[in-house]
Formats: sequence, structure tokens, C-alpha cells
Amino acid sequence: MSNTLSKIEKRTAYTLLLPAVFLVFSIILFPIFANIWISFKEVSLKDIRIPEPRAKKIVKSVPDDKSKLKIIYKLRNSSLIQKISDVEFRDKLPNDVIPLDLDKRCTFKSKIIKCQFGDWQAKFRENFEILIKNEKNKALDKKAIKSQKPSLSGKADNILLTTNFTLKNFKKVFYENDFADLLLTTFYFTFFGTVGAIVFGILAAQLVNQNFYGRSFMRSILLFPYVGPVVALAYTWTLLLDPNSGTLNALLVNFKILDEPINLLGQKYITMNVLGFDFKLRLALTTVIFFEIWRYFPLAFLFILARLQAVPKDLYEAAEVDGAGPLKKFIHITLPQITAIISILFMIRFIWNFNKFEDIFLLTGGASGTRTLPINVYQQGFAVSDIGMGSAVSIVIVLLLIIFMFIYFKLIGKKANEI
Repeated sequence: MSNTLSKIEKRTAYTLLLPAVFLVFSIILFPIFANIWISFKEVSLKDIRIPEPRAKKIVKSVPDDKSKLKIIYKLRNSSLIQKISDVEFRDKLPNDVIPLDLDKRCTFKSKIIKCQFGDWQAKFRENFEILIKNEKNKALDKKAIKSQKPSLSGKADNILLTTNFTLKNFKKVFYENDFADLLLTTFYFTFFGTVGAIVFGILAAQLVNQNFYGRSFMRSILLFPYVGPVVALAYTWTLLLDPNSGTLNALLVNFKILDEPINLLGQKYITMNVLGFDFKLRLALTTVIFFEIWRYFPLAFLFILARLQAVPKDLYEAAEVDGAGPLKKFIHITLPQITAIISILFMIRFIWNFNKFEDIFLLTGGASGTRTLPINVYQQGFAVSDIGMGSAVSIVIVLLLIIFMFIYFKLIGKKANEI
């Protein structure tokens, strides 16, 4: 009996949960499926609207005869690329009003003008005229005639719903879109932004983990870059780094560190001499990476600080007795304790930075060598209006992240669990 009741309860629970599960999966999976679907179609923003037959009605008087009016219908196909089949036109006339010299494509019955226009090709336009007359020779009311709107119908394919697929978008992604440079820029930004944020997070956590006056205030100050609105922060950095009126350039020039201001967000490369060797530094991209490190190191700082506070103090005391210095204590005690947290942070920050759009867009708009794959998605989908191409780039991003996750869980994740 108890087993039967248990089965009934399970069945009831699953039944009650099913709508919620279905709704959640629909919300999550439908955009993903739609994005994949669109990526295999050559479609732009102007293509996604279904073509419609349209008509603008103009009513004109006939000289010296108030019982007659001329109706001009400006017919057109709303689409520039798709045709409309079996176009049918209807317009209703008032009582006692008849058409004269009706077009052979049209019939008049029960006060309704009905026309069969056949197929309208893309960009189709035609001015269609009808002369109407009052059978009792009474004056016709132009407003009454014009107020009756014509109706049109036709058949047209929705390009998003057809089963015509192509790989042209993906070919353009890899062969016509500077993919190698985009990929290199994305990995450069992602890797150094992720590692830099974690390193600064470790340093900040080590600093505020010590006992000193004002520690709580210092912790709250360190969180400001992460909790501040990104639009305000990016605007502030843009003002500070401006080559003409920015504070940073003014200080560097005044202290003779620089001979002239540098456009940190608008200059792609800068040549530097280190130990007698000249090399090019990607200036704008490096500046954006520094912003990324500054903005997101507090997240790493919070995670690592929480773990450091759970490390037993006895370990450090024993190390001091053995004569270990700060560096050895960090290498042999602190680092092993926070390795798992660093591994998780690296995975999270890598994924977030790989998909990062708003920070780069607000600072440079993707110019000066800062165009990453997410920026390219925006440019293809909205600036160029090629949403098929934009969807293809986004699918490539997902595939690259899946490869990264596979490598992470097979290698780095396994090692982190062993520690």
C-alpha cells in the first residue's frame, strides 16, 4: 500500500512540475534553437518582415461632372527581395455607385470591386485607376469614398520559416571576416583580463586579510569598481584618458614622463624599446584590458578573501616556528589553499570575458584593434544588418567556449580536484 502511495505521489509531483520545467526549457532553448536556425540562412534585418501587398487610395474630382470621381490606387510590394503570389484586391463602393471601364483583371459584384493581380515581383509598383459614377447622377462625396480602405491579400514565404539552408554565413565568418585577427584579439583580451583580475584579486585579498586600522573601510572601497555602473565607469575612464583634456596625459606630460599626450583608447599600436629590442604593443586593447582588470578584480578578491579567512592560523604559526618567510608561507600554505577557488574563478571569468561586449563597446566601440568576436556579432547583426552572419559568429563563439569547457574539465578541473 505504501509503495502504491509513494508512486502516486511521485507521479503527481512530476505532473505538477512538468509545466514549469517545460516553460523554463522553452525560455532557455528557444532562443538557442532560433539562433542556430538563423545562422544557416542568408538573411538581413530587412528580410525578416513578411512581404505584404499594399495600396494607397487617392480620390480625385472629374472636371465638370460632380457625379464622377477618379480613384488612383498606388499598388506596391513591401519587400525588396521577395515576390508575392496570387494577389487579390477588394474595395467596396457606396450604394448607387458603379465603376466605368473596369480593368479586365477586375469584376464588380454586390458593390465590391474584386481584382486578381497574379504575382507581384520584388519592388513591384503600379498605379491602378478606376473611374466611378453615381447611377442617379448625384454628386459623389470624396471623403466617403476615400474613407473606405481597400483590402489586399497574397501569399508570400517567410524567409525565416523556409527550409532553405546554407553554409555561406560560416564560410564568410572563417574566410572573409578577418577571423584569425578577431580570434587572436578575443583570446588576448580574455586571457590577460582574466589572469590580471585574479592576480590583483589575490594581492587585494592578502592585503585586507591582515589586521590593521580601517580594514573594513578598505574592503568596501575595493568593491567600488565592481558595484559601480559600467556606463558611468567607462565614461569616467574615457575622460581621464582623453589625449587632449584627460588628467592622466596631463600629469605624464607635466612630469616629463611623456613628450606628448598618447591616445590610449584611440591608438592601435605603440612601439616600445625594452633592453634594446623594439616591439609593438597593442595600446588600445591593453588599455581596455587594464579597465577590465580594475573593474573585475573585486570579484576575485571576495572569493579568495573568504577562502583565506577559513585557512587555519595554526599552519602559519607552525611555518613561522620553522623559520619560513612571507614568500614561502604564500607558496606552501596560501597558494595550495586557494588553488581550487582560483580554478573556478578562472573558468567563470574566462567565459564572461570571452562574451564581453559592453565594456569594449563603451570605451572604444570596437575600434583601434579592440574588435572581438562579441563586438563583431553586434556589428554584423545591427551595423551591417546581416543577422544571419551575426548569428553564425555567435554560434562560433559558443563552439569555442564548449571546446574551452571540455579542456578545462578534462585537464585543469581534474587537477584542481586532486589538490
